[in-house]
Amino acid sequence: MSTVPTAVLFPGQGSQEPGMGRDVAEASKEAMELWKKAEQISGLPLRAVYWESDDAALMADTKHLQPALTVVNVTLWQALSGKLSPACAAGHSLGEYSALAAAGSLSPESALELVSLRGKLMADADPDVKGGMAAILKLNREAVNEIAKAAAEATGEILIVANHNTPAQFVVSGHRDAVALACQKAKEHRGRAIELKVSGAFHSPMMEKASRELEPLLRKAVWRKPQFPVYCNLHGRAVTDGESAKESLLKQMTSSVLWIETVRNQYADGVRRWVEVGPKAVLGKMVPACLNHLDEAARQELRVELVNSLESVENFSA
Repeated sequence: MSTVPTAVLFPGQGSQEPGMGRDVAEASKEAMELWKKAEQISGLPLRAVYWESDDAALMADTKHLQPALTVVNVTLWQALSGKLSPACAAGHSLGEYSALAAAGSLSPESALELVSLRGKLMADADPDVKGGMAAILKLNREAVNEIAKAAAEATGEILIVANHNTPAQFVVSGHRDAVALACQKAKEHRGRAIELKVSGAFHSPMMEKASRELEPLLRKAVWRKPQFPVYCNLHGRAVTDGESAKESLLKQMTSSVLWIETVRNQYADGVRRWVEVGPKAVLGKMVPACLNHLDEAARQELRVELVNSLESVENFSA
């Protein structure tokens, strides 16, 4: 096992791709059973959508994506776990459920029940699509916070900085008019703004109704002490007991994802290696960017890896 303190990272929405998880499932009866369990719980033909279809819109639909990506993350971890004893874990938004399942705080079945309902609630939260999101790039946190505040005040609508992904990559979320104004202001500040193709204002107060409807299932779930700390989106710090993990997720849908704090706190706690477990290299690319405050010698010590297939599991070296 590796002596380098290692964090395992699990991605969320945006990491989906055709065929994801199929090689692992076809090589493992246990993994294939989890796909079937996810289909049973969600009531959706997940394998048909991701293994047989080329419909990108269907694959991006949050109702399908949340249980399917969770199965991929969890089954990849199950295949890898015998080769790695992590110091900690974290998951980005939806990925936090995978992280908690990997740590044993939630059973895989319980995680699937939660994310299946979460996906449906988020898809139905804004039937008139009054909310939206936009990525704002090439501006620092202070500038993006000021832009979001100004756009909210000018429109009288909700707008928050929902994702603090890296020191130069943020996502704003709220009413569409406010999002559009924030994009305009970002460009005036020589930043870059990209409106995202989403069905609502995720990680904002506009998800309050969905959050309340998810709460009873979150409270009903069996929460165990995680086998290793899980750093939570809500505050970017480690939780080491099931009750704290649950309380964090109760607020997650309406709160910002503090990914910069997550990665920096992991580094401060001794982590020097990050292994992303999921279909694409999304989070791994954010790690060096989040640690841009380090000097060159410290940055040279960092290791970032991706495990996204059966082959990468087999070739993985602790």
